[in-house]
Amino acid sequence: MWKCEIVQGRDLDVDEVAELYRASTLAQRRPVEDTARFTDMVRNANLVVVARIDDRLVGIARSITDGAYVTYLSDIAVDEKFQHRGIGRDLIAATREAAPRAKIVLLAAPASVDYYPHIGFHRHNSAWVMNASPV
Repeated sequence: MWKCEIVQGRDLDVDEVAELYRASTLAQRRPVEDTARFTDMVRNANLVVVARIDDRLVGIARSITDGAYVTYLSDIAVDEKFQHRGIGRDLIAATREAAPRAKIVLLAAPASVDYYPHIGFHRHNSAWVMNASPV
């Protein structure tokens, strides 16, 4: 059985988190190989929930929230070996419990679009994305 807990991003082992992103396929859509940028991503999120089984990191929900109006769930990753067990659902539930007055907003990975309505999310058709400036 897994245990979900809120942690501080600055306390996580960034290499362990990168391995989880790779094991979940999220690394295909995140700058995991850019160590400095990935480290900033992990360290600067202000709401991080992890799932562990026997001290092994098997899931993470990384968010930015004001705690009152909106929580942007920027990453949810579960190791492929542990998917379809409810870990992602529990990570989202713990995120919601941490900021219960805030709505949760996320951008779904293309392969996960059909998953989110199943757990209570509603499609929002007016989201917009502006890519990062070239460095």
